[in-house]
Amino acid sequence: MKLQQNKIQQKMTTEMLITVLLIGLAAGILSGLVGVGGGIIMVPALIFFLGYTQHQAQGTSLGVLTLPVVIIASFYYYQQCQKMGTPMDLSVIGVLAVSFIIGGYFGSKLAISLNTETLKKIFAIVLFYTAFKMLGWDAAVFKWVKGIFA
Repeated sequence: MKLQQNKIQQKMTTEMLITVLLIGLAAGILSGLVGVGGGIIMVPALIFFLGYTQHQAQGTSLGVLTLPVVIIASFYYYQQCQKMGTPMDLSVIGVLAVSFIIGGYFGSKLAISLNTETLKKIFAIVLFYTAFKMLGWDAAVFKWVKGIFA
């Protein structure tokens, strides 16, 4: 842990700067493309490429969100949705933002109370479950299991 803290607190090298820029660019592109990026790109990349702990990576990802980094992409979506006749509902955005702040506070308190290995497993399960659902594999598995017992 001490070694990782020293590594992170060292002056940013050119290699580290390029790595961080590429992680941010990939996360930004994915965020603009499908509305995700922090958890799916930044957290694993910070762990694998910079040697961050799960806690450090998640905190850094959340730290990026504290800055208005997505304002341009959000504004572009807002304009384009207006043009397409499918406007974004600002009241929904407002309620989601407030509840996200509250949930983020309690979620971070919970995450800090967990050990790194447990947190990694929870993170992996959430990513796997999301991918499974998005690919529609849950319906296929359910149908297969149902066929076994029918």
